[in-house]
Amino acid sequence: MVNIKAKKVKAADLELKDRLVAIKRVTKVTKGGRNFSFTAVVVVGDEKGVVGYGLGKAGEVTSAISKGIEEAKKNLYRISLIGETIPHEINGKFGGARVFMKPAAPGTGVIAGGAMRAVFESVGINDVLAKSQGSSNPHNLVKATVHALLEMRDAYQVAGLRGITMDKVFNG
Repeated sequence: MVNIKAKKVKAADLELKDRLVAIKRVTKVTKGGRNFSFTAVVVVGDEKGVVGYGLGKAGEVTSAISKGIEEAKKNLYRISLIGETIPHEINGKFGGARVFMKPAAPGTGVIAGGAMRAVFESVGINDVLAKSQGSSNPHNLVKATVHALLEMRDAYQVAGLRGITMDKVFNG
């Protein structure tokens, strides 16, 4: 398991951009009738390797979005990247959602579905091949994507963990 605490980032010194992934009207049926409220899944990132996600709930759409943005800013993580792609293939899972991600050559673009695409664009990944399997629930897809990105390690981290030089990582 990845040490997620080590990858946490403070939002104060970053220029973050937010992306709305999904907005949903939910209904609570009471004796007095139906009560409507809204939930919003939001992803924020600086497009340079930092990403966070949040869920906001409120009686109005704008308040739900702003609550989601505030929660996302509290949960920011630094992601290991190589250029504008990911270091290696990885699978992620959260709830019923499963995701598969694979690095792509420069110029390929982001080949992914809606919820995953928002996460990749927020992180700053411009070349990746991705597939979502299982549930298409945007909440779980965003969480599965972020958790998979957090589990990735670049060559420097592998060399540090093994206690060897970078030459030995690549040349055996």
